[in-house]
This record gives sequence, structure tokens and C-alpha cells, in this order.
Amino acid sequence: MEAARGAERAAPGRATLALAGACALVLVVATLEVVLSGAVGHSPLIPGSPGLTGWLQAIDRFVGFYERLGFRMYLIALLCFAAAYGGLLALVLRGRLAADRRAAKWAIVLVAALNALMVAGPILFSTDVFSYIDYARLGVLHGLDPYLHGPVAANGDGIYKYVGDDWRKVPTAYGPLYTLLSYPLGLLGLKGAVWGAKAMALAASAGTLALTWRCARSRGYDPPTALLVVGANPLYVLYGLGGAHNDLIMTFFMMAAVALAFVDRDGPAAASVVAGALVKATVAAMLPFMLLARRRMSIVWGALAALVAVAVVSYPVFGLHGLDVISALNRDAALVSTDSFPNEIAHMLGKPGVFPADHTLLKAALAIVVLHLMWRTWRGYDWVAASGWALLAIAVTSTWLLAWYTLWTLPLAVVARDRRLLIATLAVQGLFVIHQTAPLFSPVT
Repeated sequence: MEAARGAERAAPGRATLALAGACALVLVVATLEVVLSGAVGHSPLIPGSPGLTGWLQAIDRFVGFYERLGFRMYLIALLCFAAAYGGLLALVLRGRLAADRRAAKWAIVLVAALNALMVAGPILFSTDVFSYIDYARLGVLHGLDPYLHGPVAANGDGIYKYVGDDWRKVPTAYGPLYTLLSYPLGLLGLKGAVWGAKAMALAASAGTLALTWRCARSRGYDPPTALLVVGANPLYVLYGLGGAHNDLIMTFFMMAAVALAFVDRDGPAAASVVAGALVKATVAAMLPFMLLARRRMSIVWGALAALVAVAVVSYPVFGLHGLDVISALNRDAALVSTDSFPNEIAHMLGKPGVFPADHTLLKAALAIVVLHLMWRTWRGYDWVAASGWALLAIAVTSTWLLAWYTLWTLPLAVVARDRRLLIATLAVQGLFVIHQTAPLFSPVT
């Protein structure tokens, strides 16, 4: 982001603008390919869902995309999206477009189009959104506490068949604030609930991007550049928005905390971190870095006030179970995904997978990283960058890594004082994309 500071630059030439336009066009076309082909259905990449996209199928036939979304087609679209995103970053991170007054407008138009197109399409890749809805319906329609019961407790509910097999017997792992926010979804019917979850994800995304813009401007960085780095990111668009994940709500509270801290409203900033943690606990990692850097008691009081406020509201509904995030974290920490870095490293070393001893070593490594970052923050290192490094370390050392986990760090990385955080975040995402698209280059047998 340093290249995007306020120094004078020559206006970009026609070749630069043409390249930027071509990259933007590829992003839109790749997104349309995924959305329209996904609307056909009958794809292993599209989880079973209440019928949402019949209207898209008519458009699909009209424009000639009518072909289901297969693995090869999707991987090509992902590779094209990632390549175009990389080309766009090569321009914006070097400040090649910063002198163009139209850049801000076109950045907003592009990101808004990508967000809207993805939310209009089917749910992609993950069944998580159906779990969100099922937990809401457990509480609202069946009078069951989602912190004590999994979806199987109401297996006659219409949404149950769409919940992933791994989560049917598992109580919710999300914080009470998110569970309360999701309860209205339980009143909307099956299709209405899915569209409601999509609308929540889109609103959270818009809020996150607006706050990222504001934070970039506060630190003297180029806001359109920050917007494009986050909002045109392939994992952000295809996975985060495509799956309507509540990580977007968590990142909204995270960036609200950063924006508030930048204007010296430390108490509300700490409260916003706690609110994010009561959606998804991971973002709580920000709080010690904020406290060590700013060293104000208002941070403690703001955090406590938010915790008490949510506890008062959630206790009559969930009791103390809603605040017991430790057991949920311990449960999920034992899971292993094929895309996680520890699992891939274990395979490279000739091991069949991750063993219990490896989990202990990973936790120890994470603790060392966090303690080192806390020491550096105490000595003056940028707390935003430290928070980003901590979240990135959590994602990399986790044995349960999903594409949208790599998004936690991205908004922080574009406003941090340490450029290396953005490079590391994009490198981790690049490795994830390479791992996903590797089958395209495997010899056919």
C-alpha cells in the first residue's frame, strides 16, 4: 500500500487502462460462469438447497451458458479469476491507477457487481448456511437450545436434509450474538431464510468494504486500492459470498473496531471486537494487541460492557451455554481438512495425516507466535498488523482450514503499516488456489 500514498503520479496510459479493463472483464465473466452454470444444479459443487435459482436458469438458456458446473469448469473459472485478480493487483499496488480520478468510481462499480452477482446465485461449496438456518429454526420453531442440541433433534424440519452430514449431531459453535441475529431467519420459511442469510452476508460485506475504504483513507493509503484488494479477491467473492458465510459478519465488526480505534474511540472499538467474537470467536485475538498498543482502561471497560450486554440479552434464551465458546473451539480444533497446511505438510513428510501430538505442537507454535507479536506490540509495532499476523497464524496452524478462513486477515492487511502482512496473506491464498486447481495439471490416466 505504500505506493498508493499521496505523492503525485503521472496519469495512467491507455495500455494500463486497457489492461485494467480486461482484468475487470475477466473477473465479471468468471463470476457469471460460476453463477449461471451453478444455477443449472445437479453439481457436486452446489449443495442441495431449497429452489432459489429457477429464474437464473431462464437467463442461462438465453445467453447459452446452460451447462452444469463441473469440477473442471469451476477450476478453470477460479484460475482465470485468480489470474485476473493478480493482474489487477499488479497495477493497483504499484499506484498505476491512483492518479486516475475515475479509478474510485470504477472500483466501486466492479466490486459491487461481483458482490451482487455472487449473492444472486446458488449457495456454493458449503452447507454452512443451512446449519445457520437450522439452528435458528431449532430455537424459534422447536423451542430447543441450539447450544445443547444439534439439527438431528428436529430431523423432521424441512431444512434438515440440507445440513451437512458432519454437523447434524453437533450443537452450534457460533457465538450468542450471531445466534440471536440469525433467529429471524427461522421465521422466513426455507427459501426466505436462505435469501435472508444471503442478504445478511451482502450487508456485512458492504459494511466491511466501506470500513476498509475509510480505514485506508485514515492511514493515508489509496482507498480504491484497498477496496479492490479485498472486494475483488477470488476467495472473498467465490467462497465467502458464494457460501453466505458468517465470517463476513465477524469481519464487519472487526473493521468497525479498527475504524473506531483510528478516531480514538477505544471503548466502542473494544466493544466491537467483543461483538465480533460473539459471532465467531477467532477475532478475539485482536483485543490483547489493541490493549498493549493503546494502553487505555477504556478498552477494558468497553470490552466488559459489550460482554455484559450480550450476556444479559442471551442468558434468558441460552443460559450460560451461549457463552461457552471454549468447548466449541476445542471440538473444532480436533478436526482435519484436506486443505489445511498441517495436513499437507504431514503428507509431504510421508505421514498419513495429523496425529494428536501434532495438534499439541501446533498449539505451542501458535502460542509462541502470539507471545512474540504481543512483545513487539508492547515495543511499538503496529497493533493492526500484529492482529493480522495472529489471525493468519491461527489459519495456517489450524488443521481445519477452509477457504473463507484466509479472509480474516485480508481487510487488516490492506490498512496495516507492515506491507509484509499483505504479501503473506496473498501468498497463503495463492497456495490455497494452487492446491485447488492442481487437478487441472495432473496427467489424465
